[in-house]
Amino acid sequence: MNKQPISRYFSQPSTIAYGCMGLGGEWNNEPYGHQHVQQANAVIDAALENGINFFDHADIYTLGKAEQVFGQVLAQRSDLREQMIIQSKCAIRFADQQGPKRFDFSQQYIQQSVDGILSRLNTDYLDILLLHRPDPLMEPEEVAKVFEALRNSGKVRHFGVSNMNVQQMAFLQNYLDMPIIANQIELHMLRLDWLDDIVMANNSDGGGVNFGSGTIEYCRTKHIQIQSWGSLCQGLLTGRDSTNQPTHIQQTAELVARLAADYQTSKEAIVLAFIMRHPAGIQPIIGTTNVERIAACAQAAQVNLSREHWYALYVSARGNELP
Repeated sequence: MNKQPISRYFSQPSTIAYGCMGLGGEWNNEPYGHQHVQQANAVIDAALENGINFFDHADIYTLGKAEQVFGQVLAQRSDLREQMIIQSKCAIRFADQQGPKRFDFSQQYIQQSVDGILSRLNTDYLDILLLHRPDPLMEPEEVAKVFEALRNSGKVRHFGVSNMNVQQMAFLQNYLDMPIIANQIELHMLRLDWLDDIVMANNSDGGGVNFGSGTIEYCRTKHIQIQSWGSLCQGLLTGRDSTNQPTHIQQTAELVARLAADYQTSKEAIVLAFIMRHPAGIQPIIGTTNVERIAACAQAAQVNLSREHWYALYVSARGNELP
C-alpha cells in the first residue's frame, strides 16, 4: 500500500519524483538545441521505464528552457502526457529593470506565470502548482482568488507550496477552499535539521536547529505530501570525490557503500531509502540526467532499511551520537 499522502489525489504516483532542473542546457539566455531535446527524451524514457511518473518543474529552471524542452517532447509524443503527473512552481522573480530578485504571490503574477508554464510545457493543465518560496508580502486573499480561478478554468488541478514552515502553511490554508497537498523542502542525509528538530526537543544543545518545529507533524496530520529536494546530497555519499569533506561525511559514504552491498542495491538507493524510511512517506526528488543513475535511484522503492541501519546512517551523518 502506498503510504504517500499524495496517493489520496493520484491513483499511482511514483514514490520518487524526477526533478527537471538539469534540462534545457545552461542557466543563460542561449537557446536550447536539438541535443537538449534528445536529452529530455532520454531522461523521460529512463524515468518512466523505471516506474517514475512524477515530474517536477519550476518556471525558473534554466530560465524556462527546462520546461520548453520538456514541452517539445510532449508535442512530439502526445501519448506521454496522460502517463505523467506534472507539477511546476512559480513566484521567484530574478532581478530585472523593475527591481532585485524577489518573490511574488500577487494574483496577476501567479496567473501570468501559470499561463507561461502551460505554454512552455505544451499542456492544457498542471496536476500541481507549487508556490516556490514564501513571499513576505503575500496577501492570502489574493492567492485564494487566483487558485480558485486556476482550478475553475481547469489550468491547475491541485496546489501546494515549497520551503514553507508550519505556521506559513496553516496561515495560507485558512484562506483556501482547497487543500494544500504538497510542501517541497530541502531535507536529506546531509541536511538533518528535519530530524534534529525532533530529537533535540527540550535539549539546550538544539538551539541552533533551523527547520521549523512541527512542520513534519503538521504535514502528516493534514495529509500534505512532503517532497525532498537535494535528496542525493550532490553525489557526496554515492561516489563523488569526498577527499576534502569532513571525516563524518567520508565515513558516511563508506557506510552507504557497505549497506548497498548488504542490501544488494545501489548506493543511490540507500541514500534515498533513508529519506523514504520516515513514516511521513516523503517523496524524494532526483535531478540526475544520467540514465544509469536514474535506474540506480529507482531501486530505492524496493529497499526497506532496518531501524538499526537507519539510525546508523543518521548518527554517522550527524557526526556525533544522539543525546
